[in-house]
Amino acid sequence: MRFEVEELEGLEVEFELIESVMEDLGFTYQWDYERATFDYKFIDQVKDDVYYFRLQAYAVEGEIPQPHSIVKILKAFLGKHYYPHGVEYDNETFPEHIIRNCEKKMDKVKKQLLEESN
Repeated sequence: MRFEVEELEGLEVEFELIESVMEDLGFTYQWDYERATFDYKFIDQVKDDVYYFRLQAYAVEGEIPQPHSIVKILKAFLGKHYYPHGVEYDNETFPEHIIRNCEKKMDKVKKQLLEESN
């Protein structure tokens, strides 16, 4: 499931800023020199399902993880984890409470990044 967040998608910020904001909001991340992927894990305790809310960014100036490299934010999306196969994003039905939590989390990301990048 993809999330459309116009104010965030395409935003270019320093890696140091997005790294700090995402860690403060509970995201974990991994990177290679061109891309970074930030994940937030949700566990649906009713059905014992695992979901990942994911935001990706790629370097447009410099290399990740240099603090002052500039990254461009891509679309955010939600996927369901299937052990041991991985995460599926399409053709899934996601619980409303997970979707609402993703929207709240994205609002916090957007607010902090926009406030701190100005």
